Amino acid sequence: MNIHDTTPADTICAISTPPGVGGIAVARISGPDAFEITDRIWKGRRLSQSPSHTAHLGTILNPDGSVLDQAVATIFRAPGSFTGDNVVELSVHGSRFVQRELLRILTAAGCRLASPGEFTRRAFIAGKMDLAEAEAVADVIASDSRAAHRIAISQMRGSYSGKLASMRQRLVDLAALLELELDFSEEDVEFASREKLLEIASQVHNEVRQLARSFSAGKAIKDGIPVAIAGHTNAGKSSLLNALLDDERAIVSDIHGTARDTLEEPRELGDYRIRSIDTAGLRQTTDSIEKQGIERPRQMIDRARIILLVIDPAETPDPDLISHISHSAAEREHPASIVAVVNKSDIHDPQAAIDALTQLLPDSPQVTISAKNHEGIDTLCDILTTIADRENGSADEGILVTNQRHADALNAAADSSQRTIDALHAGLSGDLIALDLRETIHHLATITSEITSTEILTTIFSRFCIGK
Repeated sequence: MNIHDTTPADTICAISTPPGVGGIAVARISGPDAFEITDRIWKGRRLSQSPSHTAHLGTILNPDGSVLDQAVATIFRAPGSFTGDNVVELSVHGSRFVQRELLRILTAAGCRLASPGEFTRRAFIAGKMDLAEAEAVADVIASDSRAAHRIAISQMRGSYSGKLASMRQRLVDLAALLELELDFSEEDVEFASREKLLEIASQVHNEVRQLARSFSAGKAIKDGIPVAIAGHTNAGKSSLLNALLDDERAIVSDIHGTARDTLEEPRELGDYRIRSIDTAGLRQTTDSIEKQGIERPRQMIDRARIILLVIDPAETPDPDLISHISHSAAEREHPASIVAVVNKSDIHDPQAAIDALTQLLPDSPQVTISAKNHEGIDTLCDILTTIADRENGSADEGILVTNQRHADALNAAADSSQRTIDALHAGLSGDLIALDLRETIHHLATITSEITSTEILTTIFSRFCIGK
């Protein structure tokens, strides 16, 4: 059964605005009986007889006929609504009591309370959006930076789906030619030029691989770019965290080993959200608890997209530490950026440290700061923004993948498309080539809509908030 062939038979309701007290709250009612059910609790112009996309002032009545609240009802007739069903949106005062009572009388009148993501799921079922666009709705709601919002809006408007559809169509055309060859196999006819097949398969493979690789940057922008503050003990890492946050969040002490665990704090930085992670100092120690604390920052450094290597200019930069961090940053599928931060410029001459870092980290930006006096912090923030802009700008046609499910499907499609290329190079038969082509087509299709498993769809939409 195609999921798009199913039409919801019941009418659902939920509060679509955030929980809590506000000036107004909006209840959404969607389904074939949305107008009739709302009319049962509504005093004012009959909504079932009103034109679509109109708003009407009236009152909501309790079952005993008393007034619950004054409200504005906005109606949308199918199929011209978000869900494709008949929809009523009731704007009421934002009292928690009013919201609870409104849902109670709506369910008594014939509605069912919506489950998480059910409105968007109905929009998907109605063909209003494909699955990637539907998932982007949740990302728009969850976005907490301009960059994350921009990515989600682009996906919700179909730019990502359009690129996937283009790749998939090219593969479908090739598969059709190969299938035609199989029908005439006894006549030894070649409908699809192997050179042309190889050219298109290679193009699609490269595009798929580029999208899959963008997931690391996309996820970082969506969730917040992890920035690890690393270095020896007493280099001023906690002071730098406090300076970046403009708040005294980390304990600052001259005693070595004071920080024995990681401390992570978010902040807005231009269009981005960064997650600054203060790590325990990297040094040799016999303290068993501190040893455990030192292992955790190594793990955080390995996962960071940007590493701020904090140097105390009173000490000679440690080549072993710098080499370790450089290898950690470089030996990844998506290399991290290192920024050399020479701290304590208010009490020490930074020039010797700068000269040493120029030799040890020739490709990394440097900045001289005094975390204690907040000097140089604006310059450091500019460097962080530039690195984030570079990651954001690395997207193919401005598209960054932010969803783990999509990344898994793209990686599977890249693997099967590589097998298609290998089969073409090896001169294998058309039926074997077609098998890998169909597998690639399937993986790409799962991202946008070709999922018929109710269990998978339920899992996807259960991550949405109620009312969306």
